[in-house]
Amino acid sequence: MSDALKHFGILAHSAEGAALCFTTFCHEGGKRLGPDIHPDVTVDCIAFGHCMDAWDKGDFAFVRNVHAQSVTRLAKAGADFFACADNTSHIALEHEGPAFDIPGLNIGDVVAAEARRLGMKKVGVLGTRFTMEGPVYKRALAAQGIERAIPDARDGAEIDRVVFEELVRGKFLDASKSFYAGVIEKLAAEGCDGVAMVCTEIPILLDGVKTALPALDSTRLLAKAALDVARGAAPMPQWRGGPVGEDYS
Repeated sequence: MSDALKHFGILAHSAEGAALCFTTFCHEGGKRLGPDIHPDVTVDCIAFGHCMDAWDKGDFAFVRNVHAQSVTRLAKAGADFFACADNTSHIALEHEGPAFDIPGLNIGDVVAAEARRLGMKKVGVLGTRFTMEGPVYKRALAAQGIERAIPDARDGAEIDRVVFEELVRGKFLDASKSFYAGVIEKLAAEGCDGVAMVCTEIPILLDGVKTALPALDSTRLLAKAALDVARGAAPMPQWRGGPVGEDYS
């Protein structure tokens, strides 16, 4: 491997999201660097279940500390930078705390930058209840001059239920596909010109499903951004966790 290539570390929280980030990174590497070639990549995963009580209690410091353990292990494995494919995790990653051992890409900023590149003005956000109602995409989209929209409370509750009872357990049901597609139709009717699929499993659920809005696939966008960094086509990130910019709240 060329010394010019950087070692990428994936901070895994949910298995499906980390797996999609890993395979996308490797496959895109083959397209850009040659058949079966990609920069070194290491995955570290502390079981998702250890954090569920903390998520329910809003104990973001606890989750951040768990993620910090993963970042430290990635650094010790030789990773030059990291990224986490789980959007909800970024609420904890952006929480106040000691700087991480290596810098990381912020998935919210990656998605928002792509929305701006595509000329989107109002983006619907689909994810866990924590992500839809939380500060990460409110901040990231606003920083790019983009309006954020979320589903109503009833639809939001069902989106969240499907994520935690089905998607993170590898269940991708036809009824849930139809429901999510229907929510996207409602967002289109409300004036959205794009939808951010900011739970890593949603693009897997809707793979091959025609939706009413162009979609921002957060996991694949993150993996491609990481590949650009690893092969030197984009600068190394500087963020080491904690609040991003003055608009974070």
